[in-house]
Amino acid sequence: MIAPWLLFLASLAGLGFALLPGWSDLALLAVPCAIASLYLLLRLWARPVPRLWQSPDPGPVRRSKPQRPNWVIVDGSNVLHWNDGVAKIETLRAVLFALTEKGFTPGVVFDANAGYKISDGYKHDRALGHMLGLPEDRVMVVPKGNPADPVVLAAARDLNARIVSNDRFRDWAAAHPEVAKPGHLIRGGYRDGKLWLDLP
Repeated sequence: MIAPWLLFLASLAGLGFALLPGWSDLALLAVPCAIASLYLLLRLWARPVPRLWQSPDPGPVRRSKPQRPNWVIVDGSNVLHWNDGVAKIETLRAVLFALTEKGFTPGVVFDANAGYKISDGYKHDRALGHMLGLPEDRVMVVPKGNPADPVVLAAARDLNARIVSNDRFRDWAAAHPEVAKPGHLIRGGYRDGKLWLDLP
């Protein structure tokens, strides 16, 4: 607050000297300084003054710890067939919605032929993610000729996640004994047109 006043007073003094004979060139510097300092003073006066009963420092803001995602890996090619055995993207959407409502963060893994089953041709991660309303980094289509099962199992192990599938992964149980643990596999399907998931 003091600096703009000092600048303004110095500018006025400069203007005073500029009126003396032989000092008129000083006005070239004093006038812009006076205008600038006056502008700063007006800005300071226009700023709201905090009231005495308002604490200028509210103290440290308490931020809740960001929660780690409760990951679940969805065997997309398996879940597509849960309703009447016909591959439908709507079935998978309903499962993803139900999982999200239960507090899970789903990631989906598909076989390479998933796009052919639900549309007119191959679909990559981004296209299937768009169809499901998921970001591309939460959808994976395995390369052609590779099975999705080991990718599903590896992703679940890396993320310490459960797996949504009616597959029992028997061919991979030796390398992934966790599939035999109760609750690791979340089964589901449709009964009387309603989705059910094997969740507590």
